[in-house]
Amino acid sequence: MTPFLDSDLRLGRAVALIGADLGKYPAGNSLLVVGDDSSLLIDPSVSVFDRGGAPAPVDRMLLSHAHEDHMAGVGLYPDAPLHVHHDDLLGVQSLDGLMHMYGMTPANEAEFRTVVLEEFHYTERPDAQGVADGDRFDLGGGLRVEVVHLPGHTRGHCGFLVEPDGVFFVADVDLSSFGPYYGDHWSDLEDFEAALTRCREIDARWYATFHHKGVVEGRALFLEALDAFEAVIARRERRLLDFLAEPRALADIVAHRLVYRPGVDIMWADEAETRTAQSHLSRLLRDGQVHQPEPGRYRAV
Repeated sequence: MTPFLDSDLRLGRAVALIGADLGKYPAGNSLLVVGDDSSLLIDPSVSVFDRGGAPAPVDRMLLSHAHEDHMAGVGLYPDAPLHVHHDDLLGVQSLDGLMHMYGMTPANEAEFRTVVLEEFHYTERPDAQGVADGDRFDLGGGLRVEVVHLPGHTRGHCGFLVEPDGVFFVADVDLSSFGPYYGDHWSDLEDFEAALTRCREIDARWYATFHHKGVVEGRALFLEALDAFEAVIARRERRLLDFLAEPRALADIVAHRLVYRPGVDIMWADEAETRTAQSHLSRLLRDGQVHQPEPGRYRAV
């Protein structure tokens, strides 16, 4: 068992284990919740792995979703039951399942498999158990953790509400200036927007993110940050419509970039840009804001 660090933040009976640079990828911010009878570790990050584990015994683990950075420390606790939403179970139970969720090209997948294993210490857990929205884990002393399904980033992405202490772990609703990420095979733009609406409905004292912000105290500050986070979606859509003042092919939109800055060189950038553009184009076509003057080309109405 490792000691507490000065960067750890106590939130009632929960402790936010803040990673390097407030959990900037590939690091992350995990949450340790300790009741009278048992303890629970949410999203054991690379940071938890690097420090040798959590600063308390871990009886059970919860994952907000199946992405490599959220389960790097799973292998530290091989005997602790592991839970993730049913829709993301495949990514925890096997590496093949995780790769299916990303939906990469064969060349990128081959490279990323090595990254996931070597840099994120991925450990297959075929014994992992599924959870659903509203499921609760009672830890004793009146402390409970409730599953809040917030799909969009992945199909099974969840937040966790720690009550009665008032901690809402929102995972990759991370309030960053980068904005919502919905560029994987397992992602959905409109599900993400619905998840943001649900986040607005939940009142808590502390809101903890896996990346970037760390902990936001107070509902007013959280809603302000959430508004700015969601506004990135509208900005992407406006940029796309501006770009479609002239007919463009999907490849043109991908090269123009809606998500990443020009010059950012990561293996999945073009795939994420493609899926993001397709999500917005589908909606704009449906709503009559874009049409196809010829097959394969798009133009704003």
